[in-house]
Parts: sequence; structure tokens; C-alpha cells
Amino acid sequence: MTQPPPRQTEAAGTAHDRVYRALRGQILHGELAPGQAFTLRGIGRSFGVSMTPAREAVRRLAAEGALTFSASGRIATPELGNERIEELAAIRALLEPELGARALPRAHLALIERLQTINTLNAEAVAKQDPIGYIRTNLEFHRTLYLRAQAPAMLAMLETVWLQLGPTMRALYGRLQRSAAPPHHRMIIAALRAGDEPSLRLALRTDVTQGLRLLVG
Repeated sequence: MTQPPPRQTEAAGTAHDRVYRALRGQILHGELAPGQAFTLRGIGRSFGVSMTPAREAVRRLAAEGALTFSASGRIATPELGNERIEELAAIRALLEPELGARALPRAHLALIERLQTINTLNAEAVAKQDPIGYIRTNLEFHRTLYLRAQAPAMLAMLETVWLQLGPTMRALYGRLQRSAAPPHHRMIIAALRAGDEPSLRLALRTDVTQGLRLLVG
């Protein structure tokens, strides 16, 4: 079989990756509602690509649980039931305190200052009633801390959970109608400053589970 020229192969790969990253970011940051439906043709038009890279991007996201892709070709963001929300919240409650505890010995002053800066942006997003900005800065806060844990496999597992929860987190924000940022990030920063692992674990566990519990009922 004749192989396509390298430039064409590279272009196809680049197109697939561009669509994947853009859709992944939209799902992760709550830009798409739960159950929002797509077509491959519509995705292709939106990103100016053919059906093949659109399909490859969707299949990759479906493998991560970020989209559902049925045999009939229906594509949608996940609509999570109570049991699934509880399961994903439990995974977060296990992984995030552990990642935080592993990061604690490497929590130097520059990291703490960076977390404070991100938390200020998070509070500003709340004040502006900006749900996407809130979700984006909230995840940035946690990921910045967890990168210091130097546990890439654990972090990759966690990011898959975040991705599945993205549309649900947007729905949660709308339900809560926040007027002020929750206090847990300040508690996390205080525990990092004090080198207090039990308080850090508790603050992280409370932060990642309290809001999601409000969706279950």
C-alpha cells in the first residue's frame, strides 16, 4: 500500500490533536453543558477539519470518559447520575489528599505565593459570576499544587476524573449561586505554610467533596 507523504500524515495528526485539545479544554472547564450533543460533521465545521480528525479526537475523548460516542454515531457530554457523581467524588477524596501530602515536603515559598495568586483570581471569578473562570482557576490551583507531588501516574488518573466532571461542575456552579469563594483554598495554603499534613489532607478532602455532595439528592 502506498503511504501518504510525511507532510500529509503530520497535518492529519496536527488537526486531530488541535481538535482534541480544544474540545478537552471546553469539557474540562465547564464550557459545555451535561448531555450537550454533537455531530462529527458539526465538529469538523467548527474546527475546519475533515471527518477523520474529528472522529479520532472524539474517540480519544470517549476513551477518557469525557464524551459518549454510541454505535449510532451520537456524541454527547456525560450526564452523570448520583451514583457516578458519588464514585468520582470518592476518587477525588482519595487521590487529592494523597497528592497534596506528597507535595507538602516540596511546598516552598514560591509555590505558596503562586497558589495565593491563583486563589485571588479564583475569588475574582466568583465576584464576576464567571463560572468558566471559576472552574479554570480552581483546577489550576489544585494542579499547581499536585505537580509538586512528582506522581505523574496519579495526577493523570485525577485529570481524567476532572475531565468527566467538567460539565457537572458547571451545573453545580449554577446551583450554588456563589457570591464569595469557598474558604478551603485558604485553609490549604495555611496548612502548607504550617507544614501540617493532617490539616492539609482534611482541607483538600473537604474542598473536593463538599460541593459535589450538593448535586446528589
